[in-house]
Amino acid sequence: MTSSSTPLPDPPRQPGLRRPLRRLRARGRGEAHRVATPLELLFDLCFVVAIAQAGIQLVQAVAEGHAGQGILNYAMVFFAIWWAWMNFTWFASAYDNDDVLYRVVTLVQIAGVLVLAAGVSRAFQDHAYLAVLIGYVIMRLALVGQWLRVARSNDGPERTMALRYAVGVLLCQIGWVGLVLLPEDVRGWWFLAMAVLEMCVPPFAERNHPTAWHPHHIAERYGLFTIIVLGETVAAATIAVKTGIEENDALGELLPIAAGGLLIIFAAWWIYFVVPIHGHLRSNRQAFLWGYGHYVVFASAAAIGAGLEVAVEQAVGKAEISTLAASAAVTLPTALYLLTVWALHSRYFKVGIAQQLVLPCAALLVICCTFLGEWAVLAAGLVTALAVATGETLSARMAARQRVATRAAVG
Repeated sequence: MTSSSTPLPDPPRQPGLRRPLRRLRARGRGEAHRVATPLELLFDLCFVVAIAQAGIQLVQAVAEGHAGQGILNYAMVFFAIWWAWMNFTWFASAYDNDDVLYRVVTLVQIAGVLVLAAGVSRAFQDHAYLAVLIGYVIMRLALVGQWLRVARSNDGPERTMALRYAVGVLLCQIGWVGLVLLPEDVRGWWFLAMAVLEMCVPPFAERNHPTAWHPHHIAERYGLFTIIVLGETVAAATIAVKTGIEENDALGELLPIAAGGLLIIFAAWWIYFVVPIHGHLRSNRQAFLWGYGHYVVFASAAAIGAGLEVAVEQAVGKAEISTLAASAAVTLPTALYLLTVWALHSRYFKVGIAQQLVLPCAALLVICCTFLGEWAVLAAGLVTALAVATGETLSARMAARQRVATRAAVG
């Protein structure tokens, strides 16, 4: 779906000669050496604040025995975080011209992220979404302004596409006000309806003219955000283990959890980055499915850290749940992560039934580890590490057979 009329980026200028305001024109999908900018990295780091707050609230809910409500609240809040990040990321991949106005509007969006993060705890505990809504209004109005800039800077199908985005985002933002005004017992269904409408905006807006997002840049941005989420998981689990050891002198109980958690996180990183996914993103249809699927990747990766915190609290007697429930808080998001990464990434690069079955089988075994009591997390970590080793071994054998076949053909 690459548009043949996609304009090339402006020629590079010396920093002192750059105009402060420039037209917001599409960048080229074939642009060389396209990488994440420092502003994008700052944007991601500020989103981690919101993710951390959601994780803290999930830990409290699960540890207090309210897992069902906690997971529902987590899914809703995380969707708001992820969707705002995704809107910015795909827009920036297509239209980042790095002028003064673009930077200022992005900083306004970052301010909205921080307001949203400040309201996460009340959204969880009191179902009060006002602060979250205000943060979202700030981010989304800034995004509407960016799309209106695109419409003003272009004409024809691209202008129509930009206006569709601006109107769609604005109407959806009005719809989100229902989370504050509607009775509490219908907010869950309203949220579901609004989430579906939000995800329908990009396919509708781009049905006649796709944006010029850059495959390598998009893959890098998603990879960087995955690393940031996994880093937050490491930080949360480390602090939990440190606190448990200092306050309860429970090194023996916490060592298996720490070791297993570390293995899970290392394996999660390895499995995600073992394949060059940017080559798979060739059309909007593939990109939409891949991009939307990352809601589960990011949410499950962050939930692993929350689960490790719950396991630590249960081990030192602070959580009001059973060992089975605490183990499930780690194993279930781990299994979900493995399955989703397989569905979005790995299955496109695996050859033969053996390679295809590695991650699904590993996910099943991780779920089985839930019933191993205090050794569940360590066992899950060993399973994920074994999955990595098995995948690498099968790939190496396949490569060796191909080399032998090539030599035989040449000879």
